[in-house]
Amino acid sequence: MAGIPHDHYEPKTRGEKWLHRRLPIGSLIYDTLFIPTPKNLNWMWIWGVVLVFTLVLQIATGVVLVMHYTPHVDLAFASIEHIMRNVNGGHMIRYFHMNGASLFFFAVYLHIFRGLYYGGYKAPREVTWIIGMLIYLLMMGTAFMGYVLPWGQMSFHGTAVITGLFGAIPFIGESIQTWLLGASAVGQPALNRFFSLHYLLPFIILGLVIVHVWSFHSTGNHNPTGVEVRRGSKEEASKDTLPFWPYFVIKDLVALSAILVVFMAIVGFMPNYLGHPDNYIEANALATPEHIVPEWYFLPFYAILRAFTADVWVVMFTNWITFGIVDAKFFGVLAMFGAILVMALAPWLDTSSVRSGRYRPMFKWWFALLVIDFVVLTWVGARPAEGIYPYIALIGATYWFAYFLVILPLLGVIEKPLPRPATIEEDFIAHYEPHTGGTKTVVNPAE
Repeated sequence: MAGIPHDHYEPKTRGEKWLHRRLPIGSLIYDTLFIPTPKNLNWMWIWGVVLVFTLVLQIATGVVLVMHYTPHVDLAFASIEHIMRNVNGGHMIRYFHMNGASLFFFAVYLHIFRGLYYGGYKAPREVTWIIGMLIYLLMMGTAFMGYVLPWGQMSFHGTAVITGLFGAIPFIGESIQTWLLGASAVGQPALNRFFSLHYLLPFIILGLVIVHVWSFHSTGNHNPTGVEVRRGSKEEASKDTLPFWPYFVIKDLVALSAILVVFMAIVGFMPNYLGHPDNYIEANALATPEHIVPEWYFLPFYAILRAFTADVWVVMFTNWITFGIVDAKFFGVLAMFGAILVMALAPWLDTSSVRSGRYRPMFKWWFALLVIDFVVLTWVGARPAEGIYPYIALIGATYWFAYFLVILPLLGVIEKPLPRPATIEEDFIAHYEPHTGGTKTVVNPAE
């Protein structure tokens, strides 16, 4: 961790010294395991290890599934049935892979919202945040392409709907859509391409995860107070930190074990709960499902996509000033990707000098509404686009953009933060050693 004094690896045996001069892998492992970590990290800091475990699980199970899968429109569905029925343990491997995707996104959403609440995106961690958002985008792409592979009804028609969104881009949309599909419609070329990319992208994600971990090892891990580790000397830094091993490794493993108990219960007793029954019907281009709906982790942004219909005033105004170039469909596509973009721009939209939401009383309420808004958008994204549901989606989409583009910048100007502890050690004592009787020093909120 750059700037924080701590002990470094020193090879002792002749073999260790020989290897260290040629490949300092021992130093890398030592600095990773014994890296000084803020001692006040709470249980919201366990999602990183869950994500790493799930990524490894997805790659391992994916490699096994590829051994038995046939990427052909006439054989793909049957090969899935072969995996489920004939391959030893094939049904469990597939269920691990299917539900592992849901665990992956569940953990990444909690990981992202933790960063949004505790200010994990603020300087000097902007690059770490951006790398994390790139990982999230690649996760979405990988999950979408993987959903195509079973070649069921929902896979086929969902692919047609999602790739059709690119056709809404003025002038070049049809060319992009044809380039993505390799043809004018969903078929064998699209299955080949999506299968190849679904297999490739997880390894790119793994590389970005390594860079992501390296980046926050360089800047230091943020913590619930937002106060930085003291860097004057090793003794001062040690008052704010503990080695990653054994303290946080054990804590992470305990949390991971509890999460895996729930995960195994879902895989064992309700593996298809988060799936759609139409995807157990072989793809038929002539029979469209009554209600096409993506996987649950896409639903918030799918709701935003559908919220901006032709009768919404901002769509009508945009359509008018662009002389009809930006229609409702294209506006919805822009809104969907824009919802992710504004989240990625949080480091520059948040004007507050205080990192952690723990000391921002007004921010807490607006952030709580954002979490509720995300849950509502997830729910309404699975509803039919009729009745009151489009209005709920429009309200949810409006608040999402308002939070990042209006509320977050304004709060930094009008909000009066609460006093913060001067050091991480002080916060740790206040929470975990309440009877020490030590005096408390606070940071001026105006600083």
